[in-house]
Amino acid sequence: MSKKRQEHHEEHVDESWLIPYADLLTLLLALFIILFAASQTDQKKYQTIMQSFNSAFTGGIGQFNFSNLIPLTTEPNIDQKKYDQSTNPATPNTSGQQQKQQEQLNSQMAKEQVDLQQLKEKLDKYIAENQLSTQLETKLTEDLLMLTIRDNALFSSGSATVKPEAKQLAGTISEMLAQYPDYRIEVAGHTDNVPIRTAAFETNWDLSAKRALNFMKILLENDKIGPERFRSIGYGEYHPIDTNDSEAGRAKNRRVEVSILRSVKPPQMIDAAAKQP
Repeated sequence: MSKKRQEHHEEHVDESWLIPYADLLTLLLALFIILFAASQTDQKKYQTIMQSFNSAFTGGIGQFNFSNLIPLTTEPNIDQKKYDQSTNPATPNTSGQQQKQQEQLNSQMAKEQVDLQQLKEKLDKYIAENQLSTQLETKLTEDLLMLTIRDNALFSSGSATVKPEAKQLAGTISEMLAQYPDYRIEVAGHTDNVPIRTAAFETNWDLSAKRALNFMKILLENDKIGPERFRSIGYGEYHPIDTNDSEAGRAKNRRVEVSILRSVKPPQMIDAAAKQP
């Protein structure tokens, strides 16, 4: 009897393979669902799939228990339409306003370009008529018009006191700046890298800051210029435009820069600034 029962047990089919087989089918189903969902961008479909996965692996009841079909319609539902209208700036209600704003922006950019180009021509004419090309130069960029003045045209060596003969130059510059009241102005001082330590200035930073401030004060002696438009800053030796290994290079680095700043910048500059950390 014992032998017969043992033989009968050996002939019984082992059904334990059904468990891993069912798991395999579940994984295949999950794979196909993921592949299908990857081609869809509907957020609600994605949530439905995730809920079904959660139910499948935790033993709960998922959305697929009620329906095994996912609608393929491309027509957004009411909630989606409301979301799109609230987040999309190019809706019909605002596109006209945006176009008007862009036209105003383009007009202002064009005006600034004309203004700064005219101011540059006036400065260049003054430099040429007075043979100051070795001491002054102008440069127009996408964000400002810069007038660079060599330090020997304004100051004695190691001093921040503006030379008496340089006050006429400052007066001419301020008269030109007064004709363009819509622009902010920055006066920046720069030095070479030769260390300085005197009773008046402990570092090149102190010297450059004091030079910028003193020259700005002379520009502000013109009553036609509002002081709220101005700011001064000292960069010391840390923004050279030439090498400090030669006397000629150091002479170029010792300078005062008067920058007329644009109020509106081109779109590419705005995009670049936004990408910076």
